[in-house]
Formats: sequence, C-alpha cells, structure tokens
Amino acid sequence: MSAKLDLPLLPNKPLWFSHCPARERLEGTVDADVVIVGAGYTGLWSAYYLLKSDPSLRVVLLDRQEVGFGASGRNGGWASAIFPISLQRVAQLYSHDAALHLQAAMNETVDEIGRVLSLEGIEADYAKQGFVSLARSGPQMARAQATVAASTRFGLPEQWRVLDATQARASLGAQDTVGALYTEHCALIHPGKLVHGLAARVERLGAKIYHHSTVTSMTPGLVHTDRGSVRAGMTVRATEAFTSQQPDGSRAVIPLYSLVLATEPLPPERLASLGLDHRMAFNDMRHLRVYGQVTADGRLVFGGRGAPYRWGSKMSAAADLVDRTHARLYDTLLDFFPALHDARISHRWGGALAVSRDWCPSVSIDRSQRLAWAGNYVGDGVATSNLAGRILRNLILERDEPINGLPLVNHRSPVWEREPLRWFGVNGGLAAASLSDLEERLTHQPSRTAKLLEKLTGAH
Repeated sequence: MSAKLDLPLLPNKPLWFSHCPARERLEGTVDADVVIVGAGYTGLWSAYYLLKSDPSLRVVLLDRQEVGFGASGRNGGWASAIFPISLQRVAQLYSHDAALHLQAAMNETVDEIGRVLSLEGIEADYAKQGFVSLARSGPQMARAQATVAASTRFGLPEQWRVLDATQARASLGAQDTVGALYTEHCALIHPGKLVHGLAARVERLGAKIYHHSTVTSMTPGLVHTDRGSVRAGMTVRATEAFTSQQPDGSRAVIPLYSLVLATEPLPPERLASLGLDHRMAFNDMRHLRVYGQVTADGRLVFGGRGAPYRWGSKMSAAADLVDRTHARLYDTLLDFFPALHDARISHRWGGALAVSRDWCPSVSIDRSQRLAWAGNYVGDGVATSNLAGRILRNLILERDEPINGLPLVNHRSPVWEREPLRWFGVNGGLAAASLSDLEERLTHQPSRTAKLLEKLTGAH
C-alpha cells in the first residue's frame, strides 16, 4: 500500500511528543506572586525570566492538559525572525523606526534562544543555519527579488538575499528550483525537547507546575480551577489558541489549524542526494504556506496550512487530523522531492495556532485588573514567545528595557466578526491563498488575488 493511502491509518501523534513527567493537579488554595495560565512556550519563558530576575518570586503555572500539549508541542520547529505582518504594515500602524526596532529584536531573539539553551544545558537540537524559501516558478522568483528590494529600501539591506538557480539548487535539492530567498535569522529546534527542558528548568528555579487543572475563571488576584484556586498579585494569560474557548475571548482570536507529516529517519546518503544533509529551515514562495526541516535524527518534517476553520472557533481533537489536507501536504512533499515516493510517513498530526483580526501578536498588561497576557503569534510563536516572555517579565517587574517600546506591546487588535461572517471570511481567505497558487501556475504571472489578500490582511 502507498504512503498516501496509509495516511488515514496513522493516529494523531506529534513526532515531538515524549513521556511527560507526572505532575499533580491543583487541589485547594495556594498563594503566589504570579500565576501563569498555560504551560507552553509563553508561560514557561515568562516564568524563566521572572525567576532569573527575582529568585524569591512564587510562580505557579496551570495547564488544562500538560506541558507542551498545545502549539508548543505541535509546531514545525522553526525559531525564526519572521513577524506575521509585514514591516510596511507595522510602519503604517506605528512608525518606520518602530518597525526597524521590531525586526532587530526578532533577529536577536533567535540568538537569545540559543544562548539560554547553552547556558542552561537544555539540549533541544538547536541549529542556526538560516532559512531558504525556494522560488520554483517565475512569479515566485519575482517575489523573492521584490522582497530583497523592498527590504533594502526599508533600511534592512542584509535581512534577506537572493540566491540564483545554481546557489539555490546547492542549498536544497527540490525539483523545479529557479532561485531562492535566504536569511540567516532562523534556527531549528526540537519543540518537545525545548518545552520539556524549559519546564524542568523553571521547576528547578522554584516554579510549581500543575497539570490537568482547568481554569474556570480569572478575577483580579484570584484564579479558580475545577478543583482549586490560586491567590496571586498578577495573573498571566498564556493560552494562545485556547483563548478562543474562553467566554471573554471567543472573538479575540480564532484557532487556525496547521497540519504536519514526518518521515521515518532517512539514511545520510539519501539526505545528501536530495540536498537535505543540513539543518536549514525551508519552504517555497507559494501563498498557502508550507514549511519543512530535517531533524537531528534525519527525519523530514513537512507541514502547512489549508485545514478549514471550524464554525464558532470550535476546537477538538478531530480537527488535528484532516485526511484531505494531510494528503495534499503529502502531494506537496513529493512535488518538492519526487524521489521520496517510497519513504514511509511515520507520524502525522495537527494543532491550532491563534490569529487575531489584524494578524498582529500582542504583549499587554492591565494593572487595574492585575492581568498580563501575550500571544496571537499566527504560527510564528517559537521565537516570538521568547521575546514576549522577556517583555512580560519587564512589564510585571516594572523593569525598563528598550523592548518594552516595541509595537506589539499593549497592541490592541479589533475583534473578529460574528458568525457566519467569520466562517466565510477565514475559509474564503484560505481558499483565496490556494487559488492564488493555482492562478500563478496557469498564468505564469504574479497572482492578483494574492495582492488583494495581502492588502486585506497585512500578512506576508
């Protein structure tokens, strides 16, 4: 039976999942200086920087499942300096200087993650070799060249560079490559090792993590769970896509699903023959995003968007597996690397990421409500969550640093439309991105649909 036909037989099992140490459920009432709702990257980075700055703090983390259950344990493993909306859009909303400072902070964050992992002895397969976005058609090559030209005009001449066909094919052995876009500001990580390593480190620093503790309400100074409560001076909401399941967050963000495949470990000689004998993140410049990497043990991990948005922002385990979307991802993988037609797919999974109405992440605090929050990373949260954790530390401890003035700080996004407008709009956008790619294949010209979609969302 072919790998494609076998896909529906695979369970929902992220490659990154491993045995998670048992942690108790919150029972009764405890006191803390800071209680963090959500034990993913945002919550753990916040706890880490808070405790490194003030070891005397009492920090409690609550998770309705367990460490890394959400996007932190399901992502594609890119710690990139990509921000979900374009710098031009950031400059329109704030200023040109603010956009430049934001990009510099994102670049530095990729290195900061590597620094902390080295300092703390956390082995998370961190490898900073950059990111290559292949151009596999004329319109895609035109976009690569336009990206570099726009970045240079904006004041960032070294952020990106164009690779010609020979250079691009030397970097990655995908078929039909005519060029590429490259940036050094991206690292690969093993998401599971990162999230579990961080959890163990914050516990050694003194934090307490409770599993299977569903938060039922948050009021100033008090967080209730299904079996207990935490009295705290400050609450941090770090719930990412799960924010949409809370009564006051049903229109703040939508959960948009990203789906992923992983192959069995491939022999070194086979990886070399495909130009995959490296740890560089990669995709191509299509409009409906895909992403790939080769893990430290030689597996090709390949994921992308395209799973439909569910009415009312519904989230369920069933949404992690969409047979048609996984099949399309497999076809796309073979479109990159036809020689992998006989490689076994060992894992498939999916997970939700949070998207705000203007696609812009935010890090905020409301001292009157004793509440801080961060998220809405639109799938670029591996690095952005680290930056958010440092900013949250500063806002909570009233510590003055330049990153406190970045555009995402105290950014307020508009709410999403009510149904059915939300359902039609989001799924229409996904369809438009897919249509844009088809349009370019048929016309060999840049897609007009994509240009309109970019104007409407500000995304890139």
